[in-house]
Amino acid sequence: MLHSEKSTDDTRTSKPVFTLLDFAAVIIKRWRLTACVTLAAAIVAVIYTLLLPNLYTARSMILPLEDDHEGVGAALGQLAGLAGVGRIGLGNPSKADVYMTMLNGETIRDPLIDRFRLMEAYEAKYRTDAYGALDKHVAITAGKKDGVITIAVDDKNPRRAAEMANAYVEELGRLAVRLNMASAGNDRMYLEKRLASARADLAKAEDALKAFQSKNKAVSVSDQAKATIEGVAQLRAQLAAQEVQLSAYRSQFTDSSQEVRTSKAAIGRLQAQIARLEGNGGGGSAIPSVGSMPQLGQQYLRLMRDFKIQETMVELLTKQYEVAKMSEVKDVSPFQVLQVAKVPEKKSKPHRTLIVLVAALTAFLCSVYLSFVLEHIDRMSEQDKIRWFELKGRLLFWKKQKLSLQNE
Repeated sequence: MLHSEKSTDDTRTSKPVFTLLDFAAVIIKRWRLTACVTLAAAIVAVIYTLLLPNLYTARSMILPLEDDHEGVGAALGQLAGLAGVGRIGLGNPSKADVYMTMLNGETIRDPLIDRFRLMEAYEAKYRTDAYGALDKHVAITAGKKDGVITIAVDDKNPRRAAEMANAYVEELGRLAVRLNMASAGNDRMYLEKRLASARADLAKAEDALKAFQSKNKAVSVSDQAKATIEGVAQLRAQLAAQEVQLSAYRSQFTDSSQEVRTSKAAIGRLQAQIARLEGNGGGGSAIPSVGSMPQLGQQYLRLMRDFKIQETMVELLTKQYEVAKMSEVKDVSPFQVLQVAKVPEKKSKPHRTLIVLVAALTAFLCSVYLSFVLEHIDRMSEQDKIRWFELKGRLLFWKKQKLSLQNE
């Protein structure tokens, strides 16, 4: 029992095998190794950084503009009262995301490669190599909160860096205007056909109503029926507007897309509202439910309703058509330039001092670790040394065997 307590006390009071002084002793003992490795790494890093070319960074910044009255969508929203109706444009769903995709596309990068002769500047054999070099030299980012797009270009030539950053903005403006004008042109042609058809239907409805009024001198219609007719006419005009929008969506998206599904749902809601007002539950063309009415009054309501619907449709389509015509010839850039790239005065890369310091610190830590490995080998027992040399011999043998197999 006493022997056990004594052993425990000896264990508690025994010193650790490797103290802090031992660490310091190892480092001091092999200071030449540490100094040589660290100095060699620093010299190599200095030579490497001196061989690296200076890079200059130029930045341009743009802000996508919100569409106050973007084309046909504004006319639809103002007249039909549909919050979700709008012409397909660059702002759906996020202008910043769409612009970044356009900036990284070949449509914008190809003119830049030709204009600045980047195939020669980047020593690219193929055009795909030039695309890869652009990816390394150009950083395009968008702010998550403000949506500001920053185009940063790195180049050996500071003037070329600034010109390229500004050229990206110019090419994006041309492409965005061209797409907007093309979209407005398609809208105009589609609306032109719909407007001609609606005017013809309005003329027929007007002639039918006039003929009925001439034949039947006076027909009494309640105020409730008139109000219902006005409501149905407005809803049917909204329904037609939404159908125009659905047609535009289908020309650019698949039926499974979110845009098409949303538009279909809006059409379904409008049809249900029309069905409730008309009192037939199916969205057809029944007369509004206004109580019992003579047959002559029923016929007059049908003609009046058709006339009001066609009149509202012509009014709506006319506004849309005029807006589409203006959008087709409007060549205003859909974004605002916040910052024009200037020729940078100082280099941005490489950070030579940081590279040398990191290389020297890494080499120092590796040399310290190597010192402790060598110290451990020196302190190994004879038996461990024998096992160590046997292990090295086996490793060398396996390496020779592998080389011989490869040569065969």
